[in-house]
Amino acid sequence: MKTEAFDYDLPEHFIAQVPVEPRDSSRLMVLDRASGQIHHRHFYDIIDYLNPGDLLVINETRVIPARLFGRKMPGGGKIEVLLLNKQEDLVWESLVGGSGMSAGKEFQIDNGPKGVIVKVLDGAKRLLRFEEPIEAFFDQAGHTPLPPYIHNYVGDPERYQTVYNHQPGSAAAPTAGLHFTQALLEKISQKGIKIAKIELRVGLDTFAPVTEENIEEHIIHREWCHLDENAAQQVRKTKKEGGRVIAVGTTSVRTLESACQASPDGQISAFSGETALYITPGYTFKCVDAIITNFHLPKSTLLMLVSAFASRDQIFKAYETAKAEGYRFFSFGDAMLLL
Repeated sequence: MKTEAFDYDLPEHFIAQVPVEPRDSSRLMVLDRASGQIHHRHFYDIIDYLNPGDLLVINETRVIPARLFGRKMPGGGKIEVLLLNKQEDLVWESLVGGSGMSAGKEFQIDNGPKGVIVKVLDGAKRLLRFEEPIEAFFDQAGHTPLPPYIHNYVGDPERYQTVYNHQPGSAAAPTAGLHFTQALLEKISQKGIKIAKIELRVGLDTFAPVTEENIEEHIIHREWCHLDENAAQQVRKTKKEGGRVIAVGTTSVRTLESACQASPDGQISAFSGETALYITPGYTFKCVDAIITNFHLPKSTLLMLVSAFASRDQIFKAYETAKAEGYRFFSFGDAMLLL
Protein backbone atom coordinates (compact mmCIF):
# COMPACT_ATOMS: atom_id res chain seq x y z
CA MET A 1 0.00 0.00 0.00
CA LYS A 2 1.06 3.56 -0.67
CA THR A 3 1.98 5.70 2.32
CA GLU A 4 -0.02 8.55 0.78
CA ALA A 5 -3.15 6.50 1.48
CA PHE A 6 -2.64 7.26 5.19
CA ASP A 7 -2.27 11.01 4.82
CA TYR A 8 -5.01 13.45 5.76
CA ASP A 9 -5.36 17.19 6.22
CA LEU A 10 -5.47 18.45 9.80
CA PRO A 11 -5.55 22.20 10.40
CA GLU A 12 -3.47 23.10 13.44
CA HIS A 13 -6.41 24.28 15.52
CA PHE A 14 -7.56 20.65 15.90
CA ILE A 15 -4.36 19.72 17.77
CA ALA A 16 -5.05 19.83 21.51
CA GLN A 17 -2.55 22.02 23.36
CA VAL A 18 -3.91 21.45 26.87
CA PRO A 19 -5.77 18.53 28.44
CA VAL A 20 -9.37 18.81 29.59
CA GLU A 21 -10.32 18.60 33.25
CA PRO A 22 -11.29 16.27 34.68
CA ARG A 23 -9.50 13.65 32.63
CA ASP A 24 -12.55 11.55 31.86
CA SER A 25 -14.58 14.50 30.54
CA SER A 26 -12.82 14.28 27.18
CA ARG A 27 -15.01 13.26 24.27
CA LEU A 28 -15.27 9.64 23.16
CA MET A 29 -16.06 8.51 19.63
CA VAL A 30 -17.36 4.93 19.54
CA LEU A 31 -16.91 3.10 16.23
CA ASP A 32 -18.72 -0.19 15.73
CA ARG A 33 -16.68 -2.06 13.12
CA ALA A 34 -19.47 -4.47 12.22
CA SER A 35 -22.12 -1.85 11.45
CA GLY A 36 -19.89 1.14 10.75
CA GLN A 37 -22.02 3.20 13.12
CA ILE A 38 -20.43 6.07 15.06
CA HIS A 39 -21.63 7.32 18.43
CA HIS A 40 -20.54 10.48 20.22
CA ARG A 41 -20.12 10.19 23.98
CA HIS A 42 -17.79 11.33 26.77
CA PHE A 43 -15.00 9.17 28.09
CA TYR A 44 -16.74 8.56 31.41
CA ASP A 45 -19.45 6.80 29.36
CA ILE A 46 -16.99 4.09 28.33
CA ILE A 47 -18.26 1.94 31.17
CA ASP A 48 -21.49 1.52 29.18
CA TYR A 49 -19.53 -0.39 26.52
CA LEU A 50 -17.65 -2.68 28.92
CA ASN A 51 -19.16 -5.95 30.07
CA PRO A 52 -18.56 -8.07 33.16
CA GLY A 53 -15.89 -10.60 32.22
CA ASP A 54 -14.06 -8.22 29.89
CA LEU A 55 -10.38 -7.49 30.47
CA LEU A 56 -8.79 -4.04 30.17
CA VAL A 57 -5.07 -4.17 29.42
CA ILE A 58 -3.20 -1.05 30.56
CA ASN A 59 0.39 0.09 30.06
CA GLU A 60 1.93 1.01 33.41
CA THR A 61 4.93 2.84 31.97
CA ARG A 62 5.89 6.25 33.33
CA VAL A 63 7.39 9.04 31.24
CA ILE A 64 10.83 9.88 32.58
CA PRO A 65 11.98 13.54 32.81
CA ALA A 66 14.23 12.85 29.86
CA ARG A 67 14.81 16.40 28.62
CA LEU A 68 18.10 17.76 29.96
CA PHE A 69 20.05 20.97 29.42
CA GLY A 70 23.79 21.43 29.69
CA ARG A 71 26.92 22.91 28.22
CA LYS A 72 29.94 21.75 26.28
CA MET A 73 33.30 21.25 27.92
CA PRO A 74 35.38 23.22 27.27
CA GLY A 75 33.75 26.28 25.76
CA GLY A 76 30.44 26.39 27.60
CA GLY A 77 28.19 26.30 24.53
CA LYS A 78 24.62 25.25 25.31
CA ILE A 79 23.31 21.79 24.49
CA GLU A 80 19.98 20.00 24.90
CA VAL A 81 19.72 16.27 25.50
CA LEU A 82 16.69 14.04 25.12
CA LEU A 83 17.20 10.55 26.55
CA LEU A 84 15.68 7.81 24.40
CA ASN A 85 16.80 4.37 25.56
CA LYS A 86 19.10 3.11 28.26
CA GLN A 87 21.63 0.79 26.65
CA GLU A 88 23.59 -0.28 29.72
CA ASP A 89 24.75 1.20 33.02
CA LEU A 90 25.54 4.90 32.47
CA VAL A 91 25.06 4.65 28.65
CA TRP A 92 21.99 6.12 26.91
CA GLU A 93 20.91 6.51 23.32
CA SER A 94 19.89 10.17 23.08
CA LEU A 95 19.05 13.06 20.81
CA VAL A 96 21.56 15.87 21.24
CA GLY A 97 21.02 19.44 20.10
CA GLY A 98 24.14 21.53 19.71
CA SER A 99 26.92 21.92 17.18
CA GLY A 100 30.16 19.97 17.24
CA MET A 101 28.86 17.09 19.36
CA SER A 102 31.23 14.51 17.92
CA ALA A 103 32.62 11.36 19.51
CA GLY A 104 34.81 12.16 22.51
CA LYS A 105 33.16 15.53 23.20
CA GLU A 106 32.56 16.10 26.91
CA PHE A 107 29.66 17.97 28.46
CA GLN A 108 28.19 19.00 31.81
CA ILE A 109 24.47 18.58 32.52
CA ASP A 110 22.95 21.51 34.43
CA ASN A 111 22.37 20.33 38.01
CA GLY A 112 23.60 16.93 36.93
CA PRO A 113 26.66 14.83 36.07
CA LYS A 114 29.34 15.17 33.46
CA GLY A 115 29.31 12.97 30.38
CA VAL A 116 30.93 12.20 27.05
CA ILE A 117 29.76 11.39 23.52
CA VAL A 118 30.63 7.73 23.00
CA LYS A 119 29.38 7.31 19.43
CA VAL A 120 27.69 9.34 16.70
CA LEU A 121 24.55 7.63 15.37
CA ASP A 122 22.05 8.71 12.71
CA GLY A 123 21.19 12.41 12.55
CA ALA A 124 21.14 13.97 16.01
CA LYS A 125 21.25 10.62 17.79
CA ARG A 126 24.27 9.92 19.99
CA LEU A 127 25.38 7.34 22.52
CA LEU A 128 26.21 9.16 25.77
CA ARG A 129 28.07 7.89 28.82
CA PHE A 130 27.46 9.70 32.08
CA GLU A 131 29.93 9.70 34.96
CA GLU A 132 27.12 8.89 37.40
CA PRO A 133 23.65 7.34 36.92
CA ILE A 134 21.54 10.09 35.37
CA GLU A 135 18.43 8.69 37.04
CA ALA A 136 19.68 10.01 40.38
CA PHE A 137 19.50 13.55 38.96
CA PHE A 138 16.07 13.41 37.32
CA ASP A 139 14.34 15.38 40.09
CA GLN A 140 16.75 18.30 39.90
CA ALA A 141 17.89 18.24 36.26
CA GLY A 142 15.15 16.56 34.24
CA HIS A 143 12.17 18.04 32.43
CA THR A 144 9.18 16.09 31.09
CA PRO A 145 9.41 15.89 27.29
CA LEU A 146 6.25 16.75 25.41
CA PRO A 147 5.44 15.85 21.79
CA PRO A 148 6.70 18.34 19.19
CA TYR A 149 3.16 19.42 18.28
CA ILE A 150 2.40 20.65 21.84
CA HIS A 151 3.69 24.20 22.24
CA ASN A 152 4.27 26.20 25.42
CA TYR A 153 2.34 23.94 27.80
CA VAL A 154 2.89 25.21 31.34
CA GLY A 155 0.43 23.04 33.24
CA ASP A 156 1.06 20.22 35.69
CA PRO A 157 3.57 17.78 34.12
CA GLU A 158 1.70 14.94 35.85
CA ARG A 159 -1.13 15.55 33.38
CA TYR A 160 1.15 13.89 30.81
CA GLN A 161 1.22 10.76 32.97
CA THR A 162 -1.50 8.15 33.45
CA VAL A 163 -2.98 7.87 36.95
CA TYR A 164 -1.74 4.27 37.08
CA ASN A 165 1.85 4.86 35.93
CA HIS A 166 4.32 2.74 37.84
CA GLN A 167 7.37 1.76 35.76
CA PRO A 168 9.69 4.62 34.66
CA GLY A 169 11.18 4.23 31.21
CA SER A 170 9.24 6.00 28.44
CA ALA A 171 10.11 9.06 26.39
CA ALA A 172 6.42 9.64 25.63
CA ALA A 173 3.13 8.83 27.34
CA PRO A 174 0.77 5.99 26.41
CA THR A 175 -1.82 8.64 25.70
CA ALA A 176 -4.98 6.50 25.48
CA GLY A 177 -4.59 5.94 29.21
CA LEU A 178 -4.55 9.66 30.03
CA HIS A 179 -8.37 9.73 30.04
CA PHE A 180 -8.81 7.40 33.02
CA THR A 181 -9.38 8.67 36.55
CA GLN A 182 -9.05 6.56 39.68
CA ALA A 183 -12.79 6.92 40.27
CA LEU A 184 -13.60 5.64 36.78
CA LEU A 185 -11.23 2.70 37.21
CA GLU A 186 -12.97 1.83 40.48
CA LYS A 187 -16.40 1.90 38.78
CA ILE A 188 -15.05 -0.33 36.03
CA SER A 189 -13.74 -2.84 38.57
CA GLN A 190 -17.01 -2.77 40.50
CA LYS A 191 -18.85 -3.71 37.31
CA GLY A 192 -16.81 -6.91 37.03
CA ILE A 193 -14.26 -5.84 34.44
CA LYS A 194 -10.76 -7.08 35.22
CA ILE A 195 -7.57 -5.11 34.63
CA ALA A 196 -4.25 -6.57 33.45
CA LYS A 197 -1.00 -4.61 33.56
CA ILE A 198 1.74 -4.64 30.94
CA GLU A 199 4.71 -2.38 30.21
CA LEU A 200 5.87 -0.93 26.93
CA ARG A 201 8.49 1.81 26.96
CA VAL A 202 7.29 4.33 24.42
CA GLY A 203 9.96 5.85 22.19
CA LEU A 204 9.91 9.19 20.37
CA ASP A 205 9.89 7.39 17.02
CA THR A 206 6.19 6.83 17.69
CA PHE A 207 5.68 10.41 16.42
CA ALA A 208 7.77 9.97 13.26
CA PRO A 209 5.82 9.76 9.99
CA VAL A 210 6.51 7.00 7.49
CA THR A 211 8.56 8.57 4.69
CA GLU A 212 8.92 5.63 2.31
CA GLU A 213 6.65 5.55 -0.75
CA ASN A 214 5.25 2.12 0.16
CA ILE A 215 4.39 1.23 3.75
CA GLU A 216 6.00 -2.20 3.36
CA GLU A 217 9.41 -0.56 2.87
CA HIS A 218 9.33 1.13 6.29
CA ILE A 219 11.47 -0.34 9.07
CA ILE A 220 9.51 0.22 12.24
CA HIS A 221 11.12 1.35 15.48
CA ARG A 222 11.81 -1.15 18.24
CA GLU A 223 10.34 -0.77 21.71
CA TRP A 224 10.93 -2.82 24.86
CA CYS A 225 7.85 -4.43 26.35
CA HIS A 226 6.99 -6.82 29.17
CA LEU A 227 3.97 -9.02 29.83
CA ASP A 228 4.26 -11.27 32.87
CA GLU A 229 2.69 -14.68 33.39
CA ASN A 230 -0.08 -13.28 35.59
CA ALA A 231 -1.24 -10.97 32.78
CA ALA A 232 -0.96 -13.82 30.27
CA GLN A 233 -3.14 -16.01 32.50
CA GLN A 234 -5.72 -13.21 32.74
CA VAL A 235 -5.87 -12.98 28.95
CA ARG A 236 -6.18 -16.75 28.50
CA LYS A 237 -8.92 -16.94 31.16
CA THR A 238 -10.85 -14.07 29.58
CA LYS A 239 -10.71 -15.68 26.16
CA LYS A 240 -11.74 -19.08 27.52
CA GLU A 241 -14.74 -17.61 29.33
CA GLY A 242 -15.95 -15.57 26.35
CA GLY A 243 -14.88 -12.13 27.52
CA ARG A 244 -13.18 -9.50 25.41
CA VAL A 245 -9.58 -8.35 25.64
CA ILE A 246 -9.68 -4.56 25.37
CA ALA A 247 -6.33 -2.90 24.77
CA VAL A 248 -5.88 0.57 26.24
CA GLY A 249 -3.74 2.17 23.56
CA THR A 250 -1.65 0.99 20.66
CA THR A 251 1.18 0.19 23.09
CA SER A 252 -0.98 -2.46 24.76
CA VAL A 253 -1.99 -3.75 21.32
CA ARG A 254 1.64 -4.08 20.28
CA THR A 255 2.61 -5.85 23.51
CA LEU A 256 -0.28 -8.32 23.43
CA GLU A 257 0.12 -9.19 19.76
CA SER A 258 3.91 -9.50 20.14
CA ALA A 259 3.45 -11.94 23.01
CA CYS A 260 1.05 -14.02 20.91
CA GLN A 261 3.45 -14.08 17.97
CA ALA A 262 6.32 -15.16 20.21
CA SER A 263 4.34 -18.07 21.66
CA PRO A 264 5.00 -21.37 19.85
CA ASP A 265 1.37 -22.51 20.11
CA GLY A 266 -0.28 -19.12 19.52
CA GLN A 267 -1.62 -19.07 23.09
CA ILE A 268 -0.39 -15.94 24.81
CA SER A 269 2.34 -16.46 27.39
CA ALA A 270 4.79 -14.29 29.28
CA PHE A 271 6.96 -12.12 27.04
CA SER A 272 9.80 -9.70 27.72
CA GLY A 273 12.06 -8.04 25.19
CA GLU A 274 12.13 -5.74 22.18
CA THR A 275 9.32 -5.82 19.67
CA ALA A 276 9.52 -4.76 16.05
CA LEU A 277 5.93 -5.76 15.27
CA TYR A 278 4.59 -3.66 12.41
CA ILE A 279 0.80 -3.85 12.17
CA THR A 280 -0.64 -2.70 8.85
CA PRO A 281 -3.88 -3.47 6.97
CA GLY A 282 -4.07 -7.18 6.27
CA TYR A 283 -2.72 -8.15 9.69
CA THR A 284 -4.71 -10.83 11.54
CA PHE A 285 -5.20 -9.93 15.20
CA LYS A 286 -4.63 -12.89 17.48
CA CYS A 287 -5.57 -11.44 20.85
CA VAL A 288 -7.12 -7.98 20.86
CA ASP A 289 -10.92 -7.66 20.59
CA ALA A 290 -11.34 -3.90 21.09
CA ILE A 291 -9.06 -0.85 21.28
CA ILE A 292 -9.23 2.40 23.22
CA THR A 293 -7.07 4.93 21.44
CA ASN A 294 -6.58 8.59 20.53
CA PHE A 295 -6.60 10.25 17.11
CA HIS A 296 -3.24 9.69 15.40
CA LEU A 297 -0.85 11.64 13.21
CA PRO A 298 -1.01 11.45 9.42
CA LYS A 299 1.22 8.79 7.82
CA SER A 300 2.04 7.32 11.24
CA THR A 301 2.44 3.64 12.03
CA LEU A 302 -0.23 4.11 14.72
CA LEU A 303 -2.76 5.27 12.13
CA MET A 304 -1.87 2.19 10.08
CA LEU A 305 -2.40 -0.02 13.14
CA VAL A 306 -5.94 1.22 13.82
CA SER A 307 -6.66 1.00 10.08
CA ALA A 308 -5.69 -2.66 10.28
CA PHE A 309 -8.06 -3.22 13.21
CA ALA A 310 -11.05 -1.48 11.65
CA SER A 311 -10.43 -0.61 8.01
CA ARG A 312 -8.78 2.31 6.35
CA ASP A 313 -12.12 3.52 4.99
CA GLN A 314 -13.83 3.31 8.38
CA ILE A 315 -11.00 5.09 10.17
CA PHE A 316 -10.76 7.89 7.63
CA LYS A 317 -14.54 8.37 7.65
CA ALA A 318 -14.35 8.55 11.46
CA TYR A 319 -11.53 11.12 11.32
CA GLU A 320 -13.48 13.34 8.92
CA THR A 321 -16.49 13.04 11.22
CA ALA A 322 -14.27 13.97 14.18
CA LYS A 323 -13.13 17.14 12.43
CA ALA A 324 -16.72 18.05 11.51
CA GLU A 325 -17.77 17.53 15.14
CA GLY A 326 -14.84 19.50 16.58
CA TYR A 327 -12.95 16.66 18.28
CA ARG A 328 -9.47 17.39 19.61
CA PHE A 329 -6.56 15.40 18.16
CA PHE A 330 -3.33 13.77 19.38
CA SER A 331 -1.86 13.34 22.87
CA PHE A 332 -3.97 15.81 24.86
CA GLY A 333 -6.98 15.24 22.64
CA ASP A 334 -10.10 13.09 22.65
CA ALA A 335 -10.48 9.31 22.48
CA MET A 336 -11.89 6.58 20.26
CA LEU A 337 -13.28 3.18 21.18
CA LEU A 338 -13.01 0.66 18.36
CA LEU A 339 -15.39 -2.25 18.89
